[in-house]
Amino acid sequence: MEIYVVQPGDSLGAIAQRAGVPLWLLSSDNRIFPPYQLVVGQTLVLRFPARVYTAQPGDTLYSVARSSGVPLRQLYRNNTILEGTPTLYPGQTIILSYRGDEEKLPPIQTNAYAYPFIDQELLERTLPFLTYITPFTYGIQPDGALVPLDDERLIRSARSVGTGALMHLSTLTDQGSFSNELASLVLNDMTVQETLIENVLATLQAKGYSGLDVDFEFVFSQDAAPYAAFIGRLRQRLSPYGYPVIVALAPKTSADQPGLLYEGHDYRALGAAADKVLLMTYEWGYTYGPPMAVAPLPNVRRVVEYALTEIPADKIWLGIPLYGYDWPLPFRQGETRATSISPQFAISLARRYGVAIQYDETAQAPWFRYTDENGIEHEVWFEDARSIAAKQSLIPEFGLSGLGYWNLMRPFAQNWLVLDGQFQIQDPA
Repeated sequence: MEIYVVQPGDSLGAIAQRAGVPLWLLSSDNRIFPPYQLVVGQTLVLRFPARVYTAQPGDTLYSVARSSGVPLRQLYRNNTILEGTPTLYPGQTIILSYRGDEEKLPPIQTNAYAYPFIDQELLERTLPFLTYITPFTYGIQPDGALVPLDDERLIRSARSVGTGALMHLSTLTDQGSFSNELASLVLNDMTVQETLIENVLATLQAKGYSGLDVDFEFVFSQDAAPYAAFIGRLRQRLSPYGYPVIVALAPKTSADQPGLLYEGHDYRALGAAADKVLLMTYEWGYTYGPPMAVAPLPNVRRVVEYALTEIPADKIWLGIPLYGYDWPLPFRQGETRATSISPQFAISLARRYGVAIQYDETAQAPWFRYTDENGIEHEVWFEDARSIAAKQSLIPEFGLSGLGYWNLMRPFAQNWLVLDGQFQIQDPA
């Protein structure tokens, strides 16, 4: 796998010819369709086939997997043109392996969050790249009952390609904010807590989940110890059934970091209580903040370095964003609101307004500015193959065990190519 940055005068056909990559593969992998318009500064991921197979009448992807010895999930990852479906036609080229596959890093666990209304085609394209998918979210009622979630389609789709599913438990309310009052009730009322734990176990079993992901945000500082104790009780109750407990952590850089987002998350205590932790290393650039990268690499690195002083590396998943933001300018604190966009939409904006994409070497993130039809200037920060590769390189550097993506709802084809080009992807336990 190689990452190429489009230069002035480039065309997709010329890039494919120079690189020795079939045009159909380059276009389908990067989801660039006729008339193949490129933007100066955008990235392309190039993959170089090593072994190929020509489909015969009666072949399916399942039969090719059996005859070739290549796992079905890897065949899906190798052949993005299949769009996550097993149907083949005679004469179709199936890629069994790529150059450099033997150099992939050891297996890691991958997880991604998705709302129940995710587009089915997008879901099917991405599931083979995931160890787990996490439908978002089961809420909590004050008596310990669960707020139900319409998750059956996601679980069924995941199961069809050998991807596991994690149940997501949070204190998110109908208003879209996390309730610290509800968290405090659950953490300090043992009757409510025991009811909740039993309801969680029943749901895990009934739905066929593979484990539990807990996400209590803005926890009161005085509830830090009760929160860790709750995670420990969950793990003690669920472990005999083979369910791991994962807990999401605010992106801290010190134990005494002030702020409601951070004070209720005791890294050492939560790391000891849980099977895994997810570092939520994103949202430095956010809807109401000034224009900047969503996950600047130096900021992400500092969180990881602190986490490793409190939690073993093999318990840590790195959080990675699959989105960007578009800010109208000038930015005014308290007034300006950025729009969340997909990386692929960001490129379409640059194409529409005829601007080149820049790259911030410090943040390790792409960005650009454009002026819309109303004369309003905008600044866009997003992710591309380079920025994703830079963040994912922290995993082997620090010996982390995996990563978690927020979230699957926006298409970002290049992320999955970079992931599969760097790592082997673990199947669920």
